[in-house]
Amino acid sequence: MGLKIQIVVDCKNPHDLADWWAETLGWSPEPQDEAFIRSMIEQGYATEAETTTHNGKLVWATGAAIRPDEELDAKQPARRILFQTVPEQKTVKNRVHWDVRLEGRDKDEVRTELEARGATFLWTANEGPHEWHTMADPEGNEFCIS
Repeated sequence: MGLKIQIVVDCKNPHDLADWWAETLGWSPEPQDEAFIRSMIEQGYATEAETTTHNGKLVWATGAAIRPDEELDAKQPARRILFQTVPEQKTVKNRVHWDVRLEGRDKDEVRTELEARGATFLWTANEGPHEWHTMADPEGNEFCIS
């Protein structure tokens, strides 16, 4: 039996980082239900302070998720990345990172594209004939491209 996975990324600006990663991976931000959010506020389960407006829509302030496009309508997606607000800044190297497979695209071209969108190049490494670039997203989370 295959299991589903959600990866959670601690960050400062979840909606901006979710947008960045959605564009990078060719996924989409998960829609948030404005009517549900308003209902939670009206019923006293949430406050206006727990919301924000992002891209013209009312959303929960502390989290945003992305999914592959083919899983946007799934009640329980098999793959989901959730970006959530935490109060502390990132201070050390991540213990977990992900590798972005380039499917034949040139890693130097992709590196340049990602840097133009706010990523930082950290180093190039190799193992035998395989070479990759280690990068950091706009909030400093490490990932590799190969």
